[in-house]
Formats: sequence, structure tokens, C-alpha cells
Amino acid sequence: MKNKIVLTGGCGFIGSHTCVELQEAGFDVVIFDNLSNSEITVLDGIEKITGIRPAFYQIDCTDKGAVYQAFQKEGPIAGVVHFAASKAVGESVQKPLLYYRNNLASLMNMLEAAQDFHLKGFVFSSSCTVYGEPDKSPVDESAPIKPATSPYGNTKQIAEEIIKDYVHTGIDFNAIILRYFNPIGAHPTAEIGELPRGVPQNLLPYVCQAAMGIRKELSVFGNDYNTPDGSCIRDYIDVTDLAKAHVCALSRMVDGKSKDQIEYYNLGTGKGVSVLELVNTFMEATGVKVPYSIKGRREGDIEKIWGNPSHANEVLGWKAQVPLKETLANAWRWQMRLREKGVM
Repeated sequence: MKNKIVLTGGCGFIGSHTCVELQEAGFDVVIFDNLSNSEITVLDGIEKITGIRPAFYQIDCTDKGAVYQAFQKEGPIAGVVHFAASKAVGESVQKPLLYYRNNLASLMNMLEAAQDFHLKGFVFSSSCTVYGEPDKSPVDESAPIKPATSPYGNTKQIAEEIIKDYVHTGIDFNAIILRYFNPIGAHPTAEIGELPRGVPQNLLPYVCQAAMGIRKELSVFGNDYNTPDGSCIRDYIDVTDLAKAHVCALSRMVDGKSKDQIEYYNLGTGKGVSVLELVNTFMEATGVKVPYSIKGRREGDIEKIWGNPSHANEVLGWKAQVPLKETLANAWRWQMRLREKGVM
């Protein structure tokens, strides 16, 4: 019998790619998603890639009753990957209560369900934003948790504290917290990818839309940071690489290999890339020009951060492998597919 995994926010960018990797690794997948920032058509793309259409419930995870009804209907569930959350740094500064309400209430409901329905493992989608403005890079898991620079980042810090406190009560399942750096790209088939609603809040979708002519130009926020070219530096990781780490994490818990009841892993490439470097690499990878202009610094942005993924490499047996140019070419291929479909 296959292990059944619930993905909250499973129609989203990272969730959909993780669904593909889990199905290809032999797991059964059930998606919970309220479709507030995703589309039901993502299920078609998943099915085209894997030949399997995951079970789907249009559920808001802040609705505990709906969550429990779905768990009861699905029967034995081995684990949860909790993606469902609002995730844009800039928007969180403007709408902090939306972020606290959505991101924390949904987490608490899923943790209670994990205990009440006797799951083996709980994977939480966290972020390198918990490190704030780090003292140095690359950042490993022992780096101090700094004051958050945005409400979004603060919800991730609080969420990690909630999970730690809940584990301390003596719950029956293990938890793994995955701290992502900056996921980008699309599935190489161009069947699924990032699909922002309205103006993109993340860098690469905006780059693609500027290259496509959907946006007049890309705004680069700040060129006076203490970095080689003055723009912010991040650790950009291919979304399919990132998705595969969730398979490793779930397998570790389901197979009873976790050494501690709660474990933390940084997921990144170990290499910092500046905003301007990414834009120039995109143009090299695609041959398409990206119009951009320099703007003032944006509130909530961290100057530079990239990860040390050696702990995940050694313990989970996972490593980021897709080259940046290939990742950017996949993202552009996805953007062209969206144009073919008349989506944008």
C-alpha cells in the first residue's frame, strides 16, 4: 500500500512541483488548496507529466472543520507537507494582519490534524527569511534567528516556534522544517510553473513578463547595496530541485530514520547571485532582452543572503543540481507556453 501524503497549497508553485516528484517517487498525493493564489488547471499539468491526477479538495486550511472532514474521508495518511500560506514580502508589509491570520491559523489546524489522525511526519515550508539580515553568508542551520524584516518573515519565525513548542508537548509525529532560499524556474516539460495573479511579487516571473512585453520594465530595487554590482544577492534554487528535497524529507520520516523529533535543513545552492546577475544570465540563456530600471531600495529587503546546504546534502542525501541557465530557460519556456494558451 502506498503512503498517502497531504499537500496543503498543492496547486501552488512549489506545491505542484512537489506533487509531481512525490507521485513519481511512488507516493499517493492529496491536495488541499483554496485556490486563492493558484488555478485548478494545475491539476491537468500534473496529470500530463505523471499520468496521475491527485485527489483534490478545495479547502481553506484556516477552516478546521473542512480539514478534518477531508482527513476522515481520505483514511490513513502518512504525512503532510504544509505549503499553504501568503508569501509576498512586499504585500506582507502592506497587509500584516492578512499574513498573520492566514499563515498561523492554517498551520495550527494542520498540526492538530497531524496529531489527531496519527501521521508519521510533518514537513513545514519555511524560509531563509528567518535568519533576517545574517552576520555572514553562506548561512548554515546554526545561524542565529534575527528579527524579521517583514511580517511574512515573522510568520515563518513564529510558525517555527509553534512547531517546536508543539513537538515539546510529546506529540506522536516527527517534524522537518525546510528553510528555502529563493525557488525559481518551472518544470522542464513546461506543463507547470509559477503563475502569479496580477502584478508578480517575485523576481523571475516579473523578469519573464518584462521580457514578454507584458510589463513595461523590471524595477530593480536598489543598486547601492554593499555587493559587487550594488543589487541584492540571493540564493536561487531550481523548483524541481527544491521539490525533490520534500521527497527526501518525507521518506526519512515515513521510514523511521529521523534522529530527532524536529529537524531543520537549509535548501539552497550554496551560491549567491545578484539581481542584476540573474537578469543578465536570463538574457544569455534565452537571447531575449529584459528592459529594466533602477529604483530606490524596497522596505523589507535583505541585502545579501545565500545558504550552506551541506547538512541537507549529507543527512537527506539531497543536492541542488540544475544549472542556473537551465532554470532560467525553463522559466522562459513556461512563459511562452502561457502566451500560447492565451493566459498572459
